[in-house]
Amino acid sequence: MQPDDDRGTAVPGLERARAALTGVVAIPVTPFAADGGVDWDQHGALLRRLVSGGIGVVTPNGNTGEFYTLDPAEARRAVENTVKEVGDRAAVVVGIGLDTASAIAAATHARDCGAQMVMIHQPVHPYISGEGWTEYHRTIADAVPELGVVLYIRDARITGEQIARLGELSPNVIGVKYSVADPVRFASVAHDAGRERFVWIAGLAELSAPGYFAVGASGFTSGLANVAPVVSLEMYRLLAAGDYRGALEVWDLIRPFEQLRAADSAADNVSVVKEALAQLGLSRRDVRPPSRTLPGPLRDHVESILANWGARWQF
Repeated sequence: MQPDDDRGTAVPGLERARAALTGVVAIPVTPFAADGGVDWDQHGALLRRLVSGGIGVVTPNGNTGEFYTLDPAEARRAVENTVKEVGDRAAVVVGIGLDTASAIAAATHARDCGAQMVMIHQPVHPYISGEGWTEYHRTIADAVPELGVVLYIRDARITGEQIARLGELSPNVIGVKYSVADPVRFASVAHDAGRERFVWIAGLAELSAPGYFAVGASGFTSGLANVAPVVSLEMYRLLAAGDYRGALEVWDLIRPFEQLRAADSAADNVSVVKEALAQLGLSRRDVRPPSRTLPGPLRDHVESILANWGARWQF
Protein backbone atom coordinates (compact mmCIF):
# COMPACT_ATOMS: atom_id res chain seq x y z
CA MET A 1 0.00 0.00 0.00
CA GLN A 2 1.28 3.45 -0.87
CA PRO A 3 1.76 5.80 2.10
CA ASP A 4 -0.79 8.54 2.59
CA ASP A 5 -0.14 12.16 3.47
CA ASP A 6 -1.79 13.83 6.45
CA ARG A 7 -4.91 14.52 4.39
CA GLY A 8 -5.41 10.81 3.76
CA THR A 9 -4.62 10.91 0.05
CA ALA A 10 -1.94 8.84 -1.67
CA VAL A 11 1.46 10.44 -2.18
CA PRO A 12 2.32 9.89 -5.85
CA GLY A 13 5.73 8.55 -6.82
CA LEU A 14 6.80 7.20 -3.44
CA GLU A 15 6.58 3.55 -4.44
CA ARG A 16 8.82 4.26 -7.44
CA ALA A 17 11.24 6.01 -5.11
CA ARG A 18 11.22 3.07 -2.71
CA ALA A 19 11.97 0.66 -5.54
CA ALA A 20 14.87 2.82 -6.72
CA LEU A 21 16.58 2.59 -3.32
CA THR A 22 16.81 -1.19 -3.61
CA GLY A 23 20.27 -1.52 -5.13
CA VAL A 24 23.52 0.43 -5.28
CA VAL A 25 23.13 4.03 -4.10
CA ALA A 26 26.19 5.78 -5.53
CA ILE A 27 27.60 8.89 -3.83
CA PRO A 28 29.34 10.86 -6.62
CA VAL A 29 32.54 12.79 -5.97
CA THR A 30 32.76 16.51 -6.62
CA PRO A 31 35.83 17.02 -8.85
CA PHE A 32 37.88 20.17 -8.33
CA ALA A 33 39.83 22.16 -10.91
CA ALA A 34 43.39 23.45 -10.55
CA ASP A 35 42.08 26.77 -9.22
CA GLY A 36 40.18 25.04 -6.40
CA GLY A 37 36.72 25.53 -7.87
CA VAL A 38 34.42 22.74 -9.01
CA ASP A 39 35.13 21.33 -12.47
CA TRP A 40 31.57 21.15 -13.69
CA ASP A 41 32.43 19.58 -17.04
CA GLN A 42 34.25 16.78 -15.25
CA HIS A 43 31.38 16.50 -12.78
CA GLY A 44 29.02 15.83 -15.66
CA ALA A 45 31.38 13.32 -17.27
CA LEU A 46 31.70 11.33 -14.04
CA LEU A 47 27.92 11.27 -13.59
CA ARG A 48 27.42 10.05 -17.14
CA ARG A 49 29.98 7.33 -16.54
CA LEU A 50 28.10 6.17 -13.43
CA VAL A 51 24.73 5.82 -15.11
CA SER A 52 26.20 4.41 -18.30
CA GLY A 53 27.83 1.80 -16.08
CA GLY A 54 24.44 0.72 -14.76
CA ILE A 55 24.06 2.74 -11.55
CA GLY A 56 20.39 3.55 -10.92
CA VAL A 57 20.58 5.95 -7.95
CA VAL A 58 22.95 8.87 -7.36
CA THR A 59 23.25 11.14 -4.33
CA PRO A 60 24.76 14.55 -5.05
CA ASN A 61 25.95 16.39 -1.92
CA GLY A 62 26.73 13.24 -0.01
CA ASN A 63 29.81 12.82 2.13
CA THR A 64 31.85 11.37 -0.73
CA GLY A 65 30.83 14.52 -2.61
CA GLU A 66 32.45 16.60 0.17
CA PHE A 67 29.10 18.16 1.09
CA TYR A 68 30.48 20.00 4.09
CA THR A 69 33.14 21.78 2.03
CA LEU A 70 30.74 23.10 -0.64
CA ASP A 71 29.33 26.59 -0.42
CA PRO A 72 25.56 26.96 -0.94
CA ALA A 73 25.88 27.97 -4.59
CA GLU A 74 28.10 24.98 -5.34
CA ALA A 75 25.72 22.62 -3.57
CA ARG A 76 22.78 23.94 -5.59
CA ARG A 77 24.67 23.65 -8.85
CA ALA A 78 25.70 20.09 -7.99
CA VAL A 79 22.01 19.22 -7.83
CA GLU A 80 21.16 21.05 -11.03
CA ASN A 81 24.05 19.45 -12.90
CA THR A 82 23.17 15.99 -11.61
CA VAL A 83 19.53 16.19 -12.69
CA LYS A 84 20.60 17.53 -16.09
CA GLU A 85 23.19 14.83 -16.68
CA VAL A 86 21.32 11.74 -15.48
CA GLY A 87 17.88 12.72 -16.78
CA ASP A 88 15.45 9.85 -16.35
CA ARG A 89 18.20 7.21 -16.43
CA ALA A 90 18.69 7.26 -12.66
CA ALA A 91 16.92 8.45 -9.52
CA VAL A 92 18.44 11.48 -7.79
CA VAL A 93 18.58 11.58 -3.97
CA VAL A 94 19.89 14.99 -2.88
CA GLY A 95 21.93 15.29 0.30
CA ILE A 96 20.68 18.12 2.53
CA GLY A 97 21.24 19.15 6.13
CA LEU A 98 22.68 21.74 8.53
CA ASP A 99 20.14 24.13 10.08
CA THR A 100 16.45 23.52 9.49
CA ALA A 101 15.87 26.55 7.26
CA SER A 102 18.83 25.71 5.06
CA ALA A 103 17.76 22.08 4.82
CA ILE A 104 14.23 23.06 3.77
CA ALA A 105 15.58 25.51 1.20
CA ALA A 106 17.83 22.78 -0.21
CA ALA A 107 14.95 20.29 -0.25
CA THR A 108 12.62 22.64 -2.10
CA HIS A 109 15.41 23.43 -4.58
CA ALA A 110 15.90 19.69 -5.13
CA ARG A 111 12.16 19.27 -5.75
CA ASP A 112 12.05 22.20 -8.16
CA CYS A 113 15.03 20.80 -10.08
CA GLY A 114 13.27 17.46 -10.57
CA ALA A 115 14.96 15.24 -7.97
CA GLN A 116 12.87 12.39 -6.60
CA MET A 117 14.24 12.19 -3.06
CA VAL A 118 16.34 13.89 -0.42
CA MET A 119 18.67 12.37 2.14
CA ILE A 120 18.90 14.29 5.42
CA HIS A 121 22.44 14.18 6.76
CA GLN A 122 22.94 13.18 10.39
CA PRO A 123 22.53 16.39 12.44
CA VAL A 124 25.91 17.86 13.43
CA HIS A 125 24.59 19.81 16.42
CA PRO A 126 26.45 18.74 19.60
CA TYR A 127 23.24 18.50 21.65
CA ILE A 128 20.61 16.15 20.23
CA SER A 129 17.53 14.96 22.10
CA GLY A 130 15.26 12.22 20.84
CA GLU A 131 12.32 14.59 20.57
CA GLY A 132 14.46 17.21 18.86
CA TRP A 133 15.75 14.64 16.37
CA THR A 134 12.19 13.70 15.44
CA GLU A 135 11.06 17.32 15.13
CA TYR A 136 14.04 18.27 12.97
CA HIS A 137 13.35 15.51 10.45
CA ARG A 138 9.57 15.92 10.57
CA THR A 139 9.80 19.64 9.81
CA ILE A 140 12.01 19.06 6.79
CA ALA A 141 10.03 16.08 5.47
CA ASP A 142 6.72 17.90 5.79
CA ALA A 143 8.05 20.83 3.76
CA VAL A 144 8.42 18.56 0.70
CA PRO A 145 5.63 15.95 0.89
CA GLU A 146 6.08 15.18 -2.82
CA LEU A 147 9.61 13.86 -2.25
CA GLY A 148 10.77 10.62 -0.70
CA VAL A 149 12.93 11.24 2.36
CA VAL A 150 15.86 9.06 3.40
CA LEU A 151 17.21 9.31 6.95
CA TYR A 152 20.97 9.15 7.46
CA ILE A 153 21.64 7.56 10.86
CA ARG A 154 25.13 7.47 12.35
CA ASP A 155 24.09 7.66 16.01
CA ALA A 156 23.40 4.40 17.84
CA ARG A 157 21.12 6.25 20.25
CA ILE A 158 18.43 6.59 17.55
CA THR A 159 15.94 3.81 18.20
CA GLY A 160 13.56 1.88 16.00
CA GLU A 161 10.66 3.32 17.97
CA GLN A 162 11.79 6.85 17.11
CA ILE A 163 12.05 5.99 13.42
CA ALA A 164 8.62 4.34 13.49
CA ARG A 165 7.11 7.43 15.12
CA LEU A 166 8.67 9.69 12.52
CA GLY A 167 7.24 7.47 9.78
CA GLU A 168 3.78 7.86 11.30
CA LEU A 169 4.12 11.64 11.38
CA SER A 170 5.69 11.98 7.92
CA PRO A 171 4.64 9.24 5.48
CA ASN A 172 7.13 10.41 2.85
CA VAL A 173 9.99 9.20 5.06
CA ILE A 174 10.61 6.00 3.12
CA GLY A 175 14.23 4.97 3.60
CA VAL A 176 16.93 4.65 6.23
CA LYS A 177 20.63 4.81 5.44
CA TYR A 178 21.97 3.07 8.53
CA SER A 179 25.64 3.83 9.21
CA VAL A 180 26.20 2.49 12.69
CA ALA A 181 28.89 -0.20 12.57
CA ASP A 182 26.86 -2.85 14.37
CA PRO A 183 24.75 -5.32 12.37
CA VAL A 184 23.03 -6.62 15.49
CA ARG A 185 21.98 -3.08 16.39
CA PHE A 186 20.85 -2.56 12.80
CA ALA A 187 18.71 -5.70 12.86
CA SER A 188 17.07 -4.63 16.12
CA VAL A 189 16.38 -1.09 14.92
CA ALA A 190 14.92 -2.32 11.63
CA HIS A 191 12.70 -4.80 13.46
CA ASP A 192 11.41 -2.17 15.87
CA ALA A 193 10.87 0.47 13.19
CA GLY A 194 9.34 -1.89 10.64
CA ARG A 195 11.38 -3.84 8.10
CA GLU A 196 8.68 -3.46 5.46
CA ARG A 197 7.73 0.12 6.28
CA PHE A 198 11.13 1.52 5.26
CA VAL A 199 13.77 0.64 2.69
CA TRP A 200 16.88 -0.23 4.69
CA ILE A 201 20.21 0.79 3.17
CA ALA A 202 23.59 -0.40 4.45
CA GLY A 203 25.24 2.98 4.86
CA LEU A 204 28.80 1.79 5.41
CA ALA A 205 29.24 0.69 1.80
CA GLU A 206 30.42 -2.64 0.41
CA LEU A 207 32.33 -3.93 3.43
CA SER A 208 29.23 -3.89 5.62
CA ALA A 209 26.78 -4.94 2.92
CA PRO A 210 26.85 -8.77 3.34
CA GLY A 211 26.20 -8.61 7.08
CA TYR A 212 23.49 -5.98 6.76
CA PHE A 213 21.78 -7.74 3.83
CA ALA A 214 21.60 -10.89 5.96
CA VAL A 215 19.45 -9.04 8.50
CA GLY A 216 17.22 -6.88 6.32
CA ALA A 217 19.04 -4.37 4.11
CA SER A 218 18.11 -4.29 0.44
CA GLY A 219 20.56 -1.65 -0.80
CA PHE A 220 23.94 -0.18 0.06
CA THR A 221 25.69 3.12 -0.50
CA SER A 222 28.90 3.24 -2.49
CA GLY A 223 31.77 5.62 -3.10
CA LEU A 224 33.71 2.86 -4.80
CA ALA A 225 31.13 2.95 -7.62
CA ASN A 226 32.73 6.21 -8.79
CA VAL A 227 35.82 4.17 -9.67
CA ALA A 228 34.37 0.85 -10.82
CA PRO A 229 30.58 0.65 -11.05
CA VAL A 230 30.83 -2.92 -12.30
CA VAL A 231 32.37 -4.03 -8.99
CA SER A 232 29.62 -2.53 -6.84
CA LEU A 233 26.92 -3.85 -9.12
CA GLU A 234 28.36 -7.36 -9.04
CA MET A 235 28.37 -7.24 -5.26
CA TYR A 236 24.72 -6.18 -5.26
CA ARG A 237 23.70 -8.81 -7.81
CA LEU A 238 25.19 -11.59 -5.71
CA LEU A 239 23.69 -10.33 -2.46
CA ALA A 240 20.24 -9.88 -4.01
CA ALA A 241 20.42 -13.47 -5.27
CA GLY A 242 21.39 -14.71 -1.81
CA ASP A 243 24.79 -15.87 -3.10
CA TYR A 244 26.83 -14.92 -0.06
CA ARG A 245 29.75 -17.13 -1.04
CA GLY A 246 30.08 -15.29 -4.33
CA ALA A 247 29.57 -11.92 -2.66
CA LEU A 248 32.38 -12.66 -0.22
CA GLU A 249 34.73 -13.42 -3.10
CA VAL A 250 34.05 -9.89 -4.38
CA TRP A 251 34.31 -8.60 -0.80
CA ASP A 252 37.82 -10.04 -0.54
CA LEU A 253 38.89 -7.99 -3.58
CA ILE A 254 37.16 -4.82 -2.39
CA ARG A 255 38.44 -5.03 1.17
CA PRO A 256 41.92 -3.43 0.72
CA PHE A 257 40.42 -0.39 -1.01
CA GLU A 258 37.66 0.10 1.52
CA GLN A 259 40.03 -0.42 4.44
CA LEU A 260 42.21 2.39 3.08
CA ARG A 261 39.13 4.59 3.08
CA ALA A 262 38.13 3.57 6.62
CA ALA A 263 41.58 3.93 8.22
CA ASP A 264 42.19 6.59 10.88
CA SER A 265 38.46 7.27 11.39
CA ALA A 266 37.96 7.54 7.61
CA ALA A 267 40.42 10.44 7.29
CA ASP A 268 41.18 9.51 3.65
CA ASN A 269 37.69 8.30 2.72
CA VAL A 270 37.28 10.65 -0.25
CA SER A 271 40.99 11.00 -1.00
CA VAL A 272 41.32 7.28 -1.83
CA VAL A 273 38.43 7.46 -4.30
CA LYS A 274 39.80 10.58 -5.96
CA GLU A 275 43.29 9.07 -6.14
CA ALA A 276 41.89 6.07 -7.98
CA LEU A 277 40.00 8.33 -10.38
CA ALA A 278 43.19 10.33 -11.00
CA GLN A 279 45.15 7.16 -11.76
CA LEU A 280 42.45 6.18 -14.25
CA GLY A 281 42.70 9.61 -15.88
CA LEU A 282 39.13 10.53 -14.97
CA SER A 283 39.63 13.54 -12.69
CA ARG A 284 42.15 15.38 -10.55
CA ARG A 285 43.01 13.99 -7.12
CA ASP A 286 42.37 17.32 -5.36
CA VAL A 287 40.26 17.38 -2.18
CA ARG A 288 39.39 20.25 0.14
CA PRO A 289 40.51 20.58 3.76
CA PRO A 290 40.08 19.01 6.23
CA SER A 291 40.77 16.09 3.85
CA ARG A 292 44.20 15.68 2.24
CA THR A 293 45.62 14.24 -0.95
CA LEU A 294 47.24 10.86 -0.39
CA PRO A 295 50.98 10.57 0.30
CA GLY A 296 53.15 8.54 -2.07
CA PRO A 297 53.06 5.14 -0.35
CA LEU A 298 49.26 5.16 -0.23
CA ARG A 299 49.10 6.18 -3.89
CA ASP A 300 51.20 3.13 -4.70
CA HIS A 301 48.80 0.97 -2.69
CA VAL A 302 45.84 2.29 -4.69
CA GLU A 303 47.72 1.56 -7.92
CA SER A 304 48.28 -2.07 -6.91
CA ILE A 305 44.61 -2.48 -5.97
CA LEU A 306 43.45 -1.15 -9.34
CA ALA A 307 45.85 -3.50 -11.12
CA ASN A 308 44.42 -6.44 -9.18
CA TRP A 309 40.86 -5.45 -10.05
CA GLY A 310 41.80 -5.00 -13.69
CA ALA A 311 42.69 -8.67 -13.85
CA ARG A 312 39.02 -9.50 -13.21
CA TRP A 313 36.94 -6.53 -14.36
CA GLN A 314 37.04 -3.92 -17.10
CA PHE A 315 36.27 -0.44 -15.80
